[in-house]
Amino acid sequence: MPTVIKHRKTKIVTLATGEAIAEHCGVGDIAMVQDDAGWWTHFVGENGAIDSYDVPFDSYNKALWVAKAAAEFSAE
Repeated sequence: MPTVIKHRKTKIVTLATGEAIAEHCGVGDIAMVQDDAGWWTHFVGENGAIDSYDVPFDSYNKALWVAKAAAEFSAE
């Protein structure tokens, strides 16, 4: 079950292993997903387009900090 944090009107959704971004996120949401490499921060756009950073973050807290910073930027 995903965990949702709302920051500056942006949903930041932390997904568990096997949960699909398309099932739990909409346009403008930020999805955080962990795999063996680390924590990925994905930005959901129109028509299901997903944009991500090139490398994962080594901790949940770093990924969340970046997601919140992106939410701050998009709220301006």
